[in-house]
Amino acid sequence: MSLSGFVPDLSWIPSWLAHGVDLGLVLVLSYVLLLVIGEGERRSLWMVRGFIVLMLATVISRELDLTLLGFLLEKLVLGAAVAMAVIFQSQFRRFLEQIGRGELLQLFQSSGRPGIQSDSVVDRIVEAVKELSQNRTGALILMETTGSLDEEDFVSSGVSLNAEVSRELLQTIFQTTTLLHDGAVLVRGSRIVAAAVILPLSERTAIRQLGTRHRAAMGITEKVERCLCIVVSEETGSISLAEKGTLNRPLTSNKLKELLQERFATTAERDAVRFSRQLGFQGKAFLASIFGRKSSVSRKKNQ
Repeated sequence: MSLSGFVPDLSWIPSWLAHGVDLGLVLVLSYVLLLVIGEGERRSLWMVRGFIVLMLATVISRELDLTLLGFLLEKLVLGAAVAMAVIFQSQFRRFLEQIGRGELLQLFQSSGRPGIQSDSVVDRIVEAVKELSQNRTGALILMETTGSLDEEDFVSSGVSLNAEVSRELLQTIFQTTTLLHDGAVLVRGSRIVAAAVILPLSERTAIRQLGTRHRAAMGITEKVERCLCIVVSEETGSISLAEKGTLNRPLTSNKLKELLQERFATTAERDAVRFSRQLGFQGKAFLASIFGRKSSVSRKKNQ
């Protein structure tokens, strides 16, 4: 049985309008993909950008009748799509669930900021720090901001964990009865990358009266600017935040939460704005090339 009777005849639509609608839908889908995946690490934005560039290159190769290149790019796009579906399976599962429930508008609202730290992750960290402070349990939490830290930045890279950030896990790690309580916990995005990380100590004379944790927090933030470090004092339970070699203390848990949200929201929004602008420029250039080519072809035919 043929379905041609159920499909409306769209041959009357101009080709330039069809191309515009096609590109617009691709850009909308790409934006949704950014919202879905952007809750992870900052490098996820670059992965999505690479995927979109591959798709645009595939379309351009088709328009220019580059058969072999188009064939190769199609296979790369397919492989990249499968790889991203595996890497971000939890995000894609939530994405499909929302589509199945008809929650299309929620797709544009659920992710809020596509930054490396969502509000829920910040909440978990702050809750853990608050309880560690109340119990006077020393803690050192290193958080990446605008890029990944290298092993060369540490005295020792510690023990690899690769676990989801949770209040219970952070509290457990810093208990003095565990083997991982010495050193720092490295948080990247929404995951705990490693524990028992040994950080370089600051050698500034003015702060030598501070404890080892505070000197370590200042030492790593002096050496590397793309991070910040939360310190909980074992002696007093006071909370401190180190960034760019400066120690902000003492802090309440509410003030810590406010500073973290402000810091990561700024980073996230800057990345998202930059990406969307670049995507917009690429879309405009692509439309101009398509329409320019179409008009030049039509002029030649008319001649």
